[in-house]
Amino acid sequence: MSNEKIDRATLTFGDRSVELPVVTGTEGECALDISHLREKTKLVTLDPGLGNTASCFSKITYIDGERGILRYRGIPIEKLVEKVMFIDVAYLLVHGVLPTEEERHNFSQLLNFNSLMHEDMRHFFDLFPHDAHPMHILSTMINAMAAFYPNVDSKSLVENIDQATARVISIVRTMAAFVYKKSIGEPVVYPRHDLSYCANFLNMMFDSPVKPYQIRPETVRLLNILFILHADHEQNCSTTAVRVIGSAQVNLYATISAGISALSGPLHGGANQAVIEMLRTIQEDGDVDKFIKMAKDKSNPFRLMGFGHRVYKIYDPRASIIRRECEQYLKTIHYSDPLLDVAHRIEEAALKDPYFIDHHLYPNVDFYSGILYRAMGIPENMFTAMFALARLPGWVAHWQEMIGSQTKITRPRQVYVGKPLQTSDVFASKNPLLI
Repeated sequence: MSNEKIDRATLTFGDRSVELPVVTGTEGECALDISHLREKTKLVTLDPGLGNTASCFSKITYIDGERGILRYRGIPIEKLVEKVMFIDVAYLLVHGVLPTEEERHNFSQLLNFNSLMHEDMRHFFDLFPHDAHPMHILSTMINAMAAFYPNVDSKSLVENIDQATARVISIVRTMAAFVYKKSIGEPVVYPRHDLSYCANFLNMMFDSPVKPYQIRPETVRLLNILFILHADHEQNCSTTAVRVIGSAQVNLYATISAGISALSGPLHGGANQAVIEMLRTIQEDGDVDKFIKMAKDKSNPFRLMGFGHRVYKIYDPRASIIRRECEQYLKTIHYSDPLLDVAHRIEEAALKDPYFIDHHLYPNVDFYSGILYRAMGIPENMFTAMFALARLPGWVAHWQEMIGSQTKITRPRQVYVGKPLQTSDVFASKNPLLI
């Protein structure tokens, strides 16, 4: 990425004009630098939802929504899911390069060494209601890590980023498995030193004293792919939350907790669970065409979950991979899910409909991922937690990048539309509280 000012644009407002520098990224995308706009003109920009605002420079992830491109540190996502594992991608996001064999071994060792959370934290799980949502528990528990591991500030992260990254990725994985075990009333399963990252998680989730879990290599491979596809996605809602909170020099764990909270919303990380609920409703009704018509009716509150994306204007590249892997995995394990048939019928109908084509509404990453998690045995209320586990290295990478380049606390402006100046007459009242 280059931030060299190669051109200028002129903004004219009334009798005033100001030249704005144009900055250009590595792939040729251009942006107006308005950092001194208010200083020179007293004007601010208005962009609700920040859909047209670049909030930072970043070297981590590149997305081209018009061409369906997603790359981590310049490497296409399609190549990563073919060639490496999730821990390699975690290292790539944080360090900017894929690990050597020695670096991979050392990082893997750190993941193992940091997989146990502080034993005193186990007691916290007993205080949550048995039906509490896993995302709410995770957000709270990660925030509590700031008390148990307090020496995690910007300086320590720069000096020992591998330690901080490994601790976050490993402990939160253990927490998520503990949350599930608590919800079903089974004893917790501790991580094992002889298992890989994803195999360890599956074992902690599903192993039982009365029914040992058989770790299938195809399931481990699939979980690695799903985690890689969700590891980062540029300046989305939760990543922006991490950068905004982190700009106040908040402890890393409290910052990650903010990302978890943002991800828990149904319009962000919770969408894959909403897709399953929608598919089940359509399956019970049986009339796919009816729901397609409802989705096109602006007066109808029904929305086709898992379709459309804020950035992608064609098929989400992650959705293409997940669709292919979903069909292959279900055949391999001889698992039949009627919801997959419903999803295929919806996609076929939508992609032939001019409304969906004209509005760039194609399947996104959430449309098929829930079906895969169901086939793996992951309960629906854990879907968003799976998203969070995958996104952890991306959040850490953005935190690290932010503290290395940004010293100012994030502080947007607003356009005030409230009441104008009120006179002293507003205090003329017989209310005794105001006398």
